Amino acid sequence: MELTDPLDGDARLADAFGSAWPAVQRFHRLLVDEGPVRGLIGPRETGRLWERHLLNSGAVVDQLGGVATLIDLGSGAGLPGVVIAAMVPAVRVTLLEPMARRVAWLEHVVTELGLPNVDIVRARAEEVAGRLRADALTARAVAPLEKLYGWAAPLVVPGGQLLALKGTRAGDEMVSARESAARFGWEDPMIVTSSLLDGVEPTTIVRAVRAAGARRVR
Repeated sequence: MELTDPLDGDARLADAFGSAWPAVQRFHRLLVDEGPVRGLIGPRETGRLWERHLLNSGAVVDQLGGVATLIDLGSGAGLPGVVIAAMVPAVRVTLLEPMARRVAWLEHVVTELGLPNVDIVRARAEEVAGRLRADALTARAVAPLEKLYGWAAPLVVPGGQLLALKGTRAGDEMVSARESAARFGWEDPMIVTSSLLDGVEPTTIVRAVRAAGARRVR
């Protein structure tokens, strides 16, 4: 049984997503209809897709600045990568995902939404180190920062940024991962929050900058 999302029909959503609204609305429908069946989201998540997933993903766009290329590491269901691609068509987005069934889903979604600025790569981060890099990298529910810093480092150009969407324990993760951040050349890790819609819990993001002089990690 499909659960009712309290934000369904909220007129503010169209304003929040702007010109991306038709694509995001279609993505929402695909997630509701196929997400649980494909094992991409839990059955209960269909009743809170807007607040916990789509708005949460879209909020990261405010932190992108003028990036031209972005890698969404461990893209999974396409969160946040698909939402970002829809909202910022000028950014070339690579959805990096190792699992075949999730790659098939992402290909399906990108075709259905008509997103010409998306590339899909089936691989783990370590498999494309040294040959795939971008101005920014996003990751949502992929790994603790201690691991994520290492996976992301080879994929981000010097001066580029990591944007890790995290939960309430983001501060604790940052503290425990200080040595890892320094080892892999990440500077100025900080927590920023962003929101697309008033009354919705802001997205918590750990932002770190790849040091200009950081050695290239392979």
